[in-house]
Amino acid sequence: MAETPASERFLQIGEAAERASLTQRTLRYYEEKGLLNPPTRMDGGFRLYSREDMERIDRIRQLKELLGFSLAEIKEMMEAEDVRLQVKAGWRKDADADEKAEKVRLGREATCQQLAIIDQKMEKMSMLREELAERVRKYDELLLRFAELPEQEAATSQA
Repeated sequence: MAETPASERFLQIGEAAERASLTQRTLRYYEEKGLLNPPTRMDGGFRLYSREDMERIDRIRQLKELLGFSLAEIKEMMEAEDVRLQVKAGWRKDADADEKAEKVRLGREATCQQLAIIDQKMEKMSMLREELAERVRKYDELLLRFAELPEQEAATSQA
């Protein structure tokens, strides 16, 4: 099978930013904050993004935009994911039970860290939702009172 040319395996920063619907500045910022590993570079120093880099960028966007995670929370999530991927990459079928158990423990711990971050976010969202639902209930009560006022005024004026 023929090897894929390097130009098809990597995207320059402009192409990567366009595909991810982000700015080049944002990609550099993510790298600066440790969310993205430093990308491969061409001889001239231009950043090159692999398919794996693009998947990571998509994951960061998902956490940030869809779930409202802060960059610090995203970094924690991505670091835990990196641990999980390292465990997976180092898995050996011929390893003894103790070694396998240790790898499983590491993967489990990383996943538990991710769950804790999500649980904290969900708790905050749940509290905010309750607050807003209570506000809606109060508005509904006020609307009912206002709807009853004209009926009461009409009954009083007829008496």
